Amino acid sequence: MSFVSFMRSGAGRGLRIVAGGALIVAGIAIGGTGGTILAIVGVVPLAAGAVNVCLFAPLFGFYFTGHKRTAT
Repeated sequence: MSFVSFMRSGAGRGLRIVAGGALIVAGIAIGGTGGTILAIVGVVPLAAGAVNVCLFAPLFGFYFTGHKRTAT
């Protein structure tokens, strides 16, 4: 569960934003259909980091948002 704890932290949020941005840039650089798909996939972690949600957290009993501890 340390992975989810990290991804819910501020550093994890920053990592999601950077990784999403990198996927978008790589997709644009590649071009074509594969590049477009890669860029679209990159929007997911970028948006998740921007609005401070962790998509994996509910699978481990945590809230989507990064600041709450556990689900009730």
